[in-house]
Amino acid sequence: MDRKQMEEQIIRNYERDEHMMVLVFAQWCVNRGLDPEELYKRAYPDQAANDVLRQAIELTVPKEEAGDIPDETVLGVLSLFGNEELAFVVTEEIAKGGKGRR
Repeated sequence: MDRKQMEEQIIRNYERDEHMMVLVFAQWCVNRGLDPEELYKRAYPDQAANDVLRQAIELTVPKEEAGDIPDETVLGVLSLFGNEELAFVVTEEIAKGGKGRR
């Protein structure tokens, strides 16, 4: 694999992982009866609509069918990808509902 192919593979892997992070966030919101788009807009009010978030929302399942996503997990993946503003909004929601509304 040459350098260009390796760089492209790294970019694809990062994008795949980023999509997974967004899906974890969206499912966490659904599990707690929160609107992922509303939380995202609170964190990033100047950003345009997020297509990746919309795609992730389409992949979520009803909370009755979903496995639990611990608060620490969603905060960890958000921090891992540098989404500190969104992690702050999530932390506010956690504080409102104790361990998270279910």
